[in-house]
Amino acid sequence: MRTEDQQSRILYDLTSMIIAILKSPPLPCIPIPTPYTGVGVEPSSPSSRINVVVSQTSSPTSFASLFLGISLALMLFGSVTFVIGFLLIPFVIGLVMVFYVFEIVSNLSQLGRSILLPPCVS
Repeated sequence: MRTEDQQSRILYDLTSMIIAILKSPPLPCIPIPTPYTGVGVEPSSPSSRINVVVSQTSSPTSFASLFLGISLALMLFGSVTFVIGFLLIPFVIGLVMVFYVFEIVSNLSQLGRSILLPPCVS
């Protein structure tokens, strides 16, 4: 029971992070001036002052890598689940065969009862 709670909490956290990333509005670009190396001298031309624009928005490559990571994690967990299922298949087939044997024995006993003990006619 506790494992299911932990797994559902982890899945909830993962989906909430993905939704938060997808719903976040793009942040504005903030110009950051670079410091001038000269002491006490202002740059004479506007071209000598360089503004670096830092973009805080998510690029298409970041979304692609996010979904690549998500799909890789799902593939790995799917592969592990497949291997566990593949290992459990013989046990499932054995259990089905045991149930078939029980059904055959039950049907034979009902058939024997109906032959040996016919219903009473009143």
